[in-house]
Amino acid sequence: MSADQTLALLLQLGLLLGCAVGLGRLARRLGMPAIVGELSAGILLGPSVLAHAAPGLYRWLLPDTPGGMHLLDSVGQFGVLLLVGVTGMSVDMGLVRRKGAAAAQVSAGGALVPLALGVAAGFLLPASLLAEGADRAVFAWFVGVAMCVSAVPVIAKTLLDMRLLHRDIGQMIIAAAAVDDVVGWLLLSVVSAMATTGIRAGEVTLAVGCLAGILLFARFVGRPVVGALLRLAARSAEPGAGVAVAVLIVLLAAAGTQAAGMEGVLGAFYAGILIGSSKWVDRERLAPLRTFTLSVLAPLFFATAGLRMDLTALADPVVLGAAGLLLAVAVVGKLAGGYAGARAARCDHWDALALGAGLNARGVIQMIIAMVGLRLGVLGMEMYTVIVLVAVGTSLMAPPMLRYAVRRGTAVSEEEARREKTLAVD
Repeated sequence: MSADQTLALLLQLGLLLGCAVGLGRLARRLGMPAIVGELSAGILLGPSVLAHAAPGLYRWLLPDTPGGMHLLDSVGQFGVLLLVGVTGMSVDMGLVRRKGAAAAQVSAGGALVPLALGVAAGFLLPASLLAEGADRAVFAWFVGVAMCVSAVPVIAKTLLDMRLLHRDIGQMIIAAAAVDDVVGWLLLSVVSAMATTGIRAGEVTLAVGCLAGILLFARFVGRPVVGALLRLAARSAEPGAGVAVAVLIVLLAAAGTQAAGMEGVLGAFYAGILIGSSKWVDRERLAPLRTFTLSVLAPLFFATAGLRMDLTALADPVVLGAAGLLLAVAVVGKLAGGYAGARAARCDHWDALALGAGLNARGVIQMIIAMVGLRLGVLGMEMYTVIVLVAVGTSLMAPPMLRYAVRRGTAVSEEEARREKTLAVD
């Protein structure tokens, strides 16, 4: 790196982080998720606004060269892996097991219906939205996977803000969203392998076989290894030992799945689950990692993702129509699928509607899928912008829809009231 490149990178990171944090706080004050403000930082500094308002400054600060963007992408990729790892650490596997059968039914409906609708929409969208050289079938499956996921971090924050996490419906939403996330990462790995190796039956079978091998390896080898490393960290007097070990586990797991032809985020997510479910985990020592990831790395990633968006593309009726179509597919698919799964699990009408509304928030997970599709050359810039807009739109729609359904649902039970007091004490 030359001195000019170093200066440009430092200014880029400082400006993106400052704008992301400031706009994120403003978004929260306005009752919106922080991700909206953080993403807006990149939009304001990117081709949507700054490139038109001050083209000279934009070209100097964010030069249109592969090297300059690769440096930012590297920082963003590191942030994504740790963000996904921290998300995995937050998954309560005990809750998932306790609510297993019902959560699986809700998750199945909430994933399969939007997946099918998304794949169908991917085949119907105009060819102009495909990246150059992209296969239509792989493109359609990428759209389907993006439509079927839910975002545990956004959903958990929404439930906390609405004081619903202690309610049975809140616990069920989190459990179903956790299952949705696991399924989404698995599907993303398979579809990513299809994008790089083709969609021949043999290649897809090999990808699925590799995925099964990774999960078995994580279960029978990864779990004891993670436990041993966390046990060693717990014995250290250094408070940062646990953080270093957790980051090491997440990065090595991501490298392992990347080497196997899967996406690194799958390894990071499963590593987070292994860390969070280990009896040796010291959550108090890992608190600084969570704080740094959510306060610094995540805003930087979202701001960097915003740089990739060009909202001027929405002036094209084709792109605007695609955005409207996919937003409708995303909302209707989640609501109908989650509602059907909840009714199959014998939930009443309003609780089933609340489950569908809660799972509708896609947030960071769908944005990561969009970034992967852009990086693999499956999605073009216009389609990337559309999917990110759907992620933000569904995250904004989830709280009012959820509030409407919960107000008409069952009253707070004595057990839920006791649980709320316990959480308040903790």
